[in-house]
Amino acid sequence: MRRVSKITAACAVTAALALTATACGESSTEDTGSDSGTIKVGMAYDVGGRGDNSFNDSAARGLDKAKADLGVETKELTAKTGETPADREQRLASLAEGGFNPVIGVGFAYKDAIDKVAAKFPKTTFGLVDSVSEAKNVDSIVFTEEQGSYLAGVAAALKSKDGKIGFIGGVDTPLIKKFAAGFQQGVKDTNPDASVTIQYLSTGTDFSGFGAPDKGKAAAKGMLDKGIDVIYAAAGGSGAGAIEAVAAKPGTWAIGVDSDQAKDPALSKYAGSIMTSMVKNVDTGVFELIKSVQDGKPATGTHVYSLAENGVSLTTTGGHLTDIQAKLDEAKKKIIDGQIKVNTTL
Repeated sequence: MRRVSKITAACAVTAALALTATACGESSTEDTGSDSGTIKVGMAYDVGGRGDNSFNDSAARGLDKAKADLGVETKELTAKTGETPADREQRLASLAEGGFNPVIGVGFAYKDAIDKVAAKFPKTTFGLVDSVSEAKNVDSIVFTEEQGSYLAGVAAALKSKDGKIGFIGGVDTPLIKKFAAGFQQGVKDTNPDASVTIQYLSTGTDFSGFGAPDKGKAAAKGMLDKGIDVIYAAAGGSGAGAIEAVAAKPGTWAIGVDSDQAKDPALSKYAGSIMTSMVKNVDTGVFELIKSVQDGKPATGTHVYSLAENGVSLTTTGGHLTDIQAKLDEAKKKIIDGQIKVNTTL
């Protein structure tokens, strides 16, 4: 049975990492500097990997906290653009075969691979971020992205001058549509006359839209040229390109995602243009899974990290929300109390 604990912020720490290349062309980072007998954690990132300034980095913060607080050993592998489902299965299996437990797949694209590999390694606990597996030895870590995105939509509607607002999704999938649906609803509930332009960077099984900053920049520029003045990008590493485009046009706002992107060193020069970020505390889910395994009580089943328990939230870095915070707090309370039912589909 899964234990449910209060959401806490997982902090990043500096760790000594050694980078190597694997036979299949993915990046691999391994730290085996902890004492013998500690657990070994395998992390399989989605496209973009550690350093994407977004989703993968949020998961990495949870791993870093586990290394600092729990002394675990780690190995990190990263998916590459254009790989096959078999590549993801091989990546997970290699970690399980290497004695890593838990093995964590970051992103819904690992769902089918984890279903197959978990059955082959019943004594290994697997973590699946952003999707749900029915396998008994899998901890499914999911979030109410639509709720946090609703609040981002409220903020966008209140900050936009003309009510022209944009949403850029990395890939046209049900998960990213949860972001879009909640965001659009938040905008329209706040300003019924506003318009939301929605654009995806890739579709189907092409996950390149999560790791192509150039595509994010081009999409954002196209929207800005049409008079859109607030852009929310739920696009992984591609979101950095959208933020760059927004920063180049004074009087416009970017809304970041997954991590507090205004605090990211790689995006620091654009921080003044980032109104807020819709954060998913993937780091907390990752850390709690690792600790449960170390404690001998592996978490399994499904845990939804919701707005009510701070699983999703809006950042306040830069103070750009100060003038509208009361309205955001009101909307948050209505969602938690059930007065507002947030859409998960468009």
